[in-house]
Amino acid sequence: MSDNTKGAVLMMCSMAAFTFNDTLVKALGTDVPLFQMLFLRGLLASGLIWLLAKSLGKLRWTLSRFDWGLVTVRTVAEIGAAYFFITALYHMPLANVTAILQILPLTVTLGGALFFGEAVGWRRASAIAAGFCGMLLIVRPGPDGFDQYAIYAMVAVAFVTLRDLSTRKMSANVPSLTVTLVASLGVMVFSGVASLGGEWVSLDGRQWALLSGAALFILGGYLFSVLVMRVGEVSFIAPFRYSGLLWALVLGFVVFGDWPDPITLTGAAIVVGAGVFTLLRGRKLSQENVART
Repeated sequence: MSDNTKGAVLMMCSMAAFTFNDTLVKALGTDVPLFQMLFLRGLLASGLIWLLAKSLGKLRWTLSRFDWGLVTVRTVAEIGAAYFFITALYHMPLANVTAILQILPLTVTLGGALFFGEAVGWRRASAIAAGFCGMLLIVRPGPDGFDQYAIYAMVAVAFVTLRDLSTRKMSANVPSLTVTLVASLGVMVFSGVASLGGEWVSLDGRQWALLSGAALFILGGYLFSVLVMRVGEVSFIAPFRYSGLLWALVLGFVVFGDWPDPITLTGAAIVVGAGVFTLLRGRKLSQENVART
C-alpha cells in the first residue's frame, strides 16, 4: 500500500475505535454515575497510555512554558468535551451525536480564521455556512426549542474545537502521547474530585467488561491517531475521519435499534459534504502555495 492508503486505513481504524468506545459507554447507561464512569475509565486508560508511551519512548516532560500553557488549555478543553459529549451520548441516539461532531473540521477552520488570522476564501466560508445549516437540521428545535442534550453536544463541539486549535499551536517536538496522557489524567482527576459529591455504585461483571472494553478502544483510537500522523498527506487522509459516522449508524442500529430520520440524515450528509469540500479545498490551496514558492 502507498503511504496515503496506509494513512486512510489507520484513520478509519481510529474512527472505528473511538465509535466502539462511545457505543460501550452508552451501553453502560445511567446506571453508573457519569463522574464515576469517567474516573474509572480514565484510570484504566491512563495506565494503558502510560505503558504505551513508555514502550515507544514518547514520554517527555521537559516542555517549554508556552507548550505547557497550551497543554493545560487542551486538557481543560478535554475535560469539558468529555462531560458534555458523554452527557449528550447518554440521552441521544449514537448516530445523532456523532453527526453533530462531524462539523469539527468546519469549526476548526472557522476558529483558525477568527483567532489565528488564517485566510478563508468565499468557497470555504460558504461551505462552513452550509455545514452549520446541516447541523441545524440535525438538532432542529421542537415546539419547546432546542433539545437540552443537543445543546450539550454543540457545547462539546466548541470544547473539542478549542482542544484542536490549541494542539495546532504546540511545538512540533511535543510528544503526542505525552499530551494524550496529560489530558487523560486531567479528565480522571477532575471526575474523581467531582464524584466525591455523589454516590458510587458497585459494578457487576458486565459493567466492568464494558468499561474495560471502552478503555481499550480509547487506547486503540489514540494509538491509531498517533500512527496516522506519521504516514501520508494529512490533507488526503483527513476526509476519512467521516467513516466514524458510518460506524455510528451501524452500531446505533445494531446495538440500540436507533436509526436517524430522513431530515437528520440529510443534515448529516450536508455536514459531511461541506467538511470534505473544506478539507479538499484547503489541500488544493496548500499545494498552490507550495508551487508558488
